[in-house]
Amino acid sequence: MDMYNPWSITNFLDDGKLDVYWANTSSNGLVGKLMRTGRPEIKRLFEKLMKGETIQAPVDEQIIFNQLDTNPAAIWSLLLASGYLKVVHTTSFREPDTYLAEQVYTLELTNYEVYRMFNSLIRLWFAQTGGLSEFTRAMLQGDPETMEEYLNDIMLATMSSFDGGMIPSDKVPESFYHGLVLGLLVEQSHQYEIRSNRESGYGRYDVMMIPRGDDLPAVILEFKLFSVKRGEKSLEDTATNALKQIAEKKYDTELLDQGIPAERILKYGLAFRGKECLIRKG
Repeated sequence: MDMYNPWSITNFLDDGKLDVYWANTSSNGLVGKLMRTGRPEIKRLFEKLMKGETIQAPVDEQIIFNQLDTNPAAIWSLLLASGYLKVVHTTSFREPDTYLAEQVYTLELTNYEVYRMFNSLIRLWFAQTGGLSEFTRAMLQGDPETMEEYLNDIMLATMSSFDGGMIPSDKVPESFYHGLVLGLLVEQSHQYEIRSNRESGYGRYDVMMIPRGDDLPAVILEFKLFSVKRGEKSLEDTATNALKQIAEKKYDTELLDQGIPAERILKYGLAFRGKECLIRKG
């Protein structure tokens, strides 16, 4: 079944160009809040949707608004009911020793217009924190203090719900911070090949940025969560251990093999504890 939006069609006929006309006819504030403050798993699934992939999630057709802050699956129900997602197919399964069958929905973004709307929404979140271009600019200029300042601002804005009963901020997995920083770096994809969790030297680095031109520095980022088990007493110790790992594992091997001189390779250790971040440069 094909669906058409009369408002978009009439505006297309009037302006003579395709655009996301419907996105400005109502507020996306509720959807934006749920996506921005949701659990790390929700952000990972949303990242898959933005890559054009499908996700599997339960959907409650009887969802009520006061469940949106407490039910992790509610976001997918809201997005489906609002037309942002569409059902590819459904699968039923029954738990052992029960007669109750549960439906699992395979979902994807409705169309390219929805993708464009969410892409603009994500950029707006970072623009509101002032941290998108400033973070990457500071990183490429070798300024860890400014990187740290803006990343802390962004974390405070995006992690507001972790202390609200959904998940303790000190239990946030490393993958959340990894995904957050990758989101900040995506604007540099035209100047850099951005790689994540690849082998180089004697291990697997977290993030490597390989310049597409000879006038840009290369970058290696290593993330670490604060750990008392490693004998760390502060985030300073955690950041030092991250830099130590870059050196000991020789993560710069791939860059050196490509002919990039050592003096053009920026190395950063990023230490995290809840909503706190500390960044040190090697």
